[in-house]
Order: sequence, then C-alpha cells, then structure tokens
Amino acid sequence: MAGSGTSDTDDDCYDTESSNGTESDAEGCFLDYGFQPQIAPSYQVIMKESLLEAQTQDLCKVMDMLTLREQHARTLLIYHRWDIERLFAVLVDKGRDQLFSEAGVTILEHKNPVSLQFSQLTCNICIEDMSPDEFTSMDCGHCFCNKCWTEHFIVKINEGQSKRIRCMEYTCKAICDEAVVRKLVNEKHPDIAERFDRFLLESFIEDNSKVKWCPSIPHCGYAIRVEGDPCCEVECACGLQFCFKCSLETHSPCSCMMWDLWSKKCLKESEAMKWIIVNTKPCPKCHKPVEKNGGCNLVTCVCGQPFCWVCGGATGFDHTYSRIIGHTCGRYKEDSINKARVDKEIYRYMHYNSRYQAHTDSFDIERKLKETIQNKISVSETNDSGSKDYSWITNGLDRLLRCRRILSYSYAFAYYMFGNDLFKDEMTRKEREMKMNLFEDQQQQLEANVERLSKYIGVPFNQSSMDKVWATRMQVINLSVVTDQICKKMYECIENDLLGPLQTVTHNIAPYKSNTDDRPWLLLK
Repeated sequence: MAGSGTSDTDDDCYDTESSNGTESDAEGCFLDYGFQPQIAPSYQVIMKESLLEAQTQDLCKVMDMLTLREQHARTLLIYHRWDIERLFAVLVDKGRDQLFSEAGVTILEHKNPVSLQFSQLTCNICIEDMSPDEFTSMDCGHCFCNKCWTEHFIVKINEGQSKRIRCMEYTCKAICDEAVVRKLVNEKHPDIAERFDRFLLESFIEDNSKVKWCPSIPHCGYAIRVEGDPCCEVECACGLQFCFKCSLETHSPCSCMMWDLWSKKCLKESEAMKWIIVNTKPCPKCHKPVEKNGGCNLVTCVCGQPFCWVCGGATGFDHTYSRIIGHTCGRYKEDSINKARVDKEIYRYMHYNSRYQAHTDSFDIERKLKETIQNKISVSETNDSGSKDYSWITNGLDRLLRCRRILSYSYAFAYYMFGNDLFKDEMTRKEREMKMNLFEDQQQQLEANVERLSKYIGVPFNQSSMDKVWATRMQVINLSVVTDQICKKMYECIENDLLGPLQTVTHNIAPYKSNTDDRPWLLLK
C-alpha cells in the first residue's frame, strides 16, 4: 500500500506515520543487507472520542468550497458516501444544480415563512385546522403541522432512515432540515432525538467508503480511515489486523472472494472430511467413497466393483467362510497411499488444506516465541549492561511470522487459482500447468527459506558463545532479506502473471508490505 500517512496531528488519532519512530543504529545493519526503509501505510486509526472532529473536518471542506450550511454539506456527503473527491468530480461534470438535485438538497434564496395573515391553517396530512405557529416549513417550501412532522420523523428514525429523511410531500425528494428534525423530536422524545444525533455521527463511518469500524470482538471503539486503494491490510490500535475491503482477517495473497470461499469450505468440509475418512473407503475402480452397512468385509460399490473392506483391494465377487476368492490381505505390506484410489477433488482439497493447516500450526507455535525471546533479551541485556543489540532477532521473528502467514495462505490461493471453481474457462490446461509450475517454484523457495529462518530463530542465543551468536545473527539477517525478496517476487507473479491476464473476472489482492510489524498476524483456525 503506497503513500504516506495523513497529516492530522490530533492527539486522539493513532497515525501510522508518526508511530514508526526513528530508525535505530541496529536497523541500519538491515539496510546494508537489502532492507528498505519503512513506508508508512496511508491509513489512520480514529479514536471514538475524535470521531466528531474527524467528521467536522470533512464537513468544513464542503461547506467552505460550496458556501453551504452544515446540514446541506452532510446531505451531500452522505449521498456520495463521504467521498469528497467524488463529490467535487460530480460538481465539475454535472454542475451545482444537478449535484444538489441528485442528493436531495434544496436551497431557497428567499424561504417563505409560514403565513401569519390567517388565524388558522389546514394541514394537508391530518386535515386539521391549527394556528400558524404550529406549522413548520422545510427548505423545499412544503409546510405541514408540527405534529405530523414529528410523527413522520419518529417513524423514519425507528426505521433506520435517520440519515436521509425525506419531505412528506409525495413527489418531493428533498431531505429535511436536521435541525428541525432534532428540535421537534426532542420536544416529544428526547431519547429518540439522541439516537438521531448518534446515527448522524456514525454515518461518517457506516456510509463512508474510506472509513470502517474495527471488527474486533468485543468492539474496541476504534475506526480505520484509508486514503487510496481500499484493497489493503490495516492494523487497529487495539492490535487487530484485518482486510479493509472485506473486514475479515488479513488473507493476502488470497483475494477477498477466495478467502471467503476457503474459510467457509474449511468450516464446512472439516466435519464432513472427518466422517468420510472414518466411515468410508474409496472404491478401487471409480474412487468414490463407500460406506459399509453390513458385517461382511466383502463390499460392493454402486459401480459393481467388489473389494475388501480391510485393505481396500479389488477382489472377485465370490467368497467362502475362510477366504475371499482371488484375494488375501493377511500379510503386512509396506505400501504408499495410492492417490488414484482417492476421489480427485477430495484428495486435492486434502492436499492444500493439510499444508495450510501445517503452516498455520507452525505460525501459532512461532508466535509464542515472541514473549520467550523478549525475556531472553531482557536477561542478556541485564547481564551485559545493555551493551548488546538484539534487534536482529526481534526483526527476524517478525519477518518469520509475516512470511509464514503468507506461505499458509498461499495454499488457499493455489487451491482456487488452479482449480475449476473460479477460473475454469480462463486458462487452457497447458496454460494452467505452466502457471502452476511457476507459482509452485516460488512457493517452494519461500517454504525452504522460511523453514531455515525458523530454525535459526529457535537457536538459544542467550546460551551460546559470541562466535555462534554472531553467526546466527548473520544467518537471520540474510534469510530475512531472502524471504522478503521471495515474497515480493511471489506477489509480483500473482499480480502480473496469474491474476493480471484474467478476462472475465477481477481479483485484487492487498499489496505486499516489506516493513515488519511488532504485532502478530492472525490466522484462521
């Protein structure tokens, strides 16, 4: 995710640019070995207390540019999902009048007040006669009694339409003045008026394409604001990292659609796969799973093939009390699993899922090393009067966790990229094989170097000699650089060679970020 952090210096905002701090001398060693300086992501964490101020900043921009009142600026921004650039683009393309008309903004230069020349006025809604001071006129010029207006506002607020309450006139599309709504509702139901104000405030997030609530459970109360491409991975001040586009956990190099399908498939298939493995065996002819429903170990598939339930081998159909004709399985044989006997799609899923789970489990184990390593560093720094620098081990662990996460999700990506679920008609069989070989070569390189990095991260440096610590340090630094470069190449391959040429569908993935992170990534279990 390119770009710099926002320039807001509000104390209530957690700005990712200002939180990076200065580079230490030790980190300079990483730069010598190919590490790039950290680039601040272009997103900002907004605290709940500063939500009103963040909203006011956008309102003021529109109010100043178009010389509007706050209610009209809010109506325009809600209609355009708080996208100021889009709003101004419509202004340039269609003009001011069309901009206002589409959003339901009506501005009368000379608003006609409720006529006071009559002692009684008739409301066209309730058909009752009342004094003029019991009537209210909106910006569009339509006038009804306060009682009808109030009931109309309450109904709309309870229906969840607080942000765009239209005029009661049948053909009118104008949005009602929020100050009038607030005043009339507050006189009768202060609690509903308070809810109305809360909905207007929260519209800055819920209707904003660039701002989202953090999906943490329980909710931390923070929101994330992104400048630029919404297809990115962000981190809240509470420590949760998630995909901004779909609000699910970070999942690159999978696209949002791939990850949604994979996570649902894992939940759905896990129990089904367990039952199939425990209760069925594959037919040696058609490879479909067969369930045994009797006591005899000679079973017959629906395709007509008889086989032995004990070993799964094909047999003749006839049998006696002592043996099955044409078959014996009493002797132990050292034999590998015959993949051809397993249903192709089931085996394919098991292949990718087993590797995904293996790296997920490794990630969970390696994540626990963070606290252990910090304790070792504290002891070592105390014994050595703080003269040693151990940033190489913490940065190496951060790199390991990041690359392990990517490696784990790369198997979910490969399952859909080279299967028939999403891209069946996008590639010929030959093209699919070529692209799969290209991807798997890079995946294999990443896997090998991640395992090597994991090995050196686990070395007990606090119990080793200085020479061994120095050698371990160099290995960790070099492997961190290598894994970073391989990840970059893998992402470039995915974006340019795999997803880029697609014609009928578009899949975007969050861009790879080289900078390491102090907080652990989360994985779906």
